[in-house]
Amino acid sequence: MKSRSRTKKANTLTRREFLRATAVAGAALLGPTIVPASVFGANAPSERINVGCIGVGRMGLGDLKEALGFKQAQVVAVCDVDSNRVKHAQKLVEEKYSTQSRNGTYKGCATYKDFRELVARDDIDAVMVATPDQWHALPAIAAAKAGKDIFLQKPLTLTVQEGRVLSDTVRRYNRIFQVGSQQRSDSRFRQACELVRNGRIGKLHTVKVGFGIDPPTGPQPPMPIPENLDYEMWLGPAPWAAYTEKRVHPQNSYERPGWLRISDYGSGMITGWGSHHNDIAQWGMGTEFSGPAEIEAQAEYPKDGLWDVHGAFRIEYTYASGVKVICADSRKNKQGVVFEGTEGWVYVKRGHLDANPKSLLTSAIGPDELHLYKSNHHKGNFLECIKSQAETAAPVEVGHRSCTVCLLGEIAMRLGRKLKWDPEREQFTNDAEANRMVSRPMRSPWHL
Repeated sequence: MKSRSRTKKANTLTRREFLRATAVAGAALLGPTIVPASVFGANAPSERINVGCIGVGRMGLGDLKEALGFKQAQVVAVCDVDSNRVKHAQKLVEEKYSTQSRNGTYKGCATYKDFRELVARDDIDAVMVATPDQWHALPAIAAAKAGKDIFLQKPLTLTVQEGRVLSDTVRRYNRIFQVGSQQRSDSRFRQACELVRNGRIGKLHTVKVGFGIDPPTGPQPPMPIPENLDYEMWLGPAPWAAYTEKRVHPQNSYERPGWLRISDYGSGMITGWGSHHNDIAQWGMGTEFSGPAEIEAQAEYPKDGLWDVHGAFRIEYTYASGVKVICADSRKNKQGVVFEGTEGWVYVKRGHLDANPKSLLTSAIGPDELHLYKSNHHKGNFLECIKSQAETAAPVEVGHRSCTVCLLGEIAMRLGRKLKWDPEREQFTNDAEANRMVSRPMRSPWHL
C-alpha cells in the first residue's frame, strides 16, 4: 500500500467529539468487519497494507500469524531484541508468502533489532507492537510520529502519564489505532453492554470483575546473558537489573514469560487481565472516556523473590454516578464481569453469556435504542479502519482510560488507603504520594 498523505490536526478533539466520531464509525461498521480482498482488488499490490511487527515473542508471534491470514495485508518486516525469535518470525513470513502468489512484488521480510529502524521505513503503513509493557509507549509514539497506524497489545502503557502522552500523540498525528482489547470485538461482550446501557437490568448499581492471579517465585541467581539476546535493549527504559532467565522469557520456548510478574516491567494481573475486564466494565457503564472518583484497595505482595507483583487482592472503585465496581481475584469474584441492577443482572466472560431474568438473553435492541460499535474480528477491524479511515473498535483514548482504571487500582493496592481521583485532570486530589506514582522515571537515554 502506498504511503498515504493525511492531514495533521491539533489535539483539540473534545470527549463529546470523540464520542460522536466513535458512534458514527460504529454505525458505518455494522456489517462484516473482515474486508474481503476483492473489495480492494485481490491482486492489487498498491492497495495492500504493508505491516511491520515489533516484538515477535509469545503474543507477538500470534499477532504475526493472524496478520499473515489477511490478503489485504503484507508483512514486510519483523523486529525483536532476541535474534532467535526474529529469525523464526522471518522464516514463518517468507515460507507463508512463498506458497502464495504476490504478483512478483514481495521482496522478502526484513529483520531488525531496533524498532526505530523499522518505523523509519517509508514503505511501512502500519505496525503491530507486542513487547513487554515497559516497551509499549515508546515504539507506539515513534510509529505515530513516523506516520504509521498502530495495533498495540494491551495493557496500553506502563503508566498513566505514558498513556496520556500516547493518546495525545496518536490523535495529534491523526493515526488509526487499535489496542488489543479484543473482547470489544466479541458479540457476547457487546450484547451484555448493550443490555446494561439500554436499561434492561434497571438502574445499574454494582459491577463485579474477577480474574486469576500469578504465583510468586523465589530468588533467582544471575545468569550469563544469552548471545542471541540484546539484554540492554530489552531492559530499555526500565531500571538495570542482572539477567536471569525468569526475568525475561524462556530461551527454548514461547511459554509465558517471567517479566509479566515483575513490577519494573508491568503491574501483574491487574493490567494483564484487568485491562480486558475493566474495559468491559467501562463500556457497559458508558464511562469509557472517564474513570472512577474514588479507589480503595487491599492486596497481598510477595515478601521476597524475583516475581513481586500483587497476589490476592480486592479493589473498590466508586464512580460519580454512585456505581461501584468491585474488582477482585477469582477466589472472591468469578472470572468475567457481572453487571447488577435493580431489575436483574448480566454476566459475561469469554465464551459465555448469562442473565437474570433469562428473557434478557433474547431481548432485541430496538432501532431507536443505543447500539454499540460492532466488530466481529479485532485485527480485521483494524485493517478495515486503515482503509476506511473510520475509528476502530478500541481506539487509543478508550484504551488509555481502561488501562488507567487498572493502574489506579494498583496504586491503591500499594498504598492501602482511600484515594480520590479527578478523571478530567487525571490527578489524585488527596494524595501527593499517589500523584508521584502516575509516572515513572525512564533509564537514560530513553524518555517520553
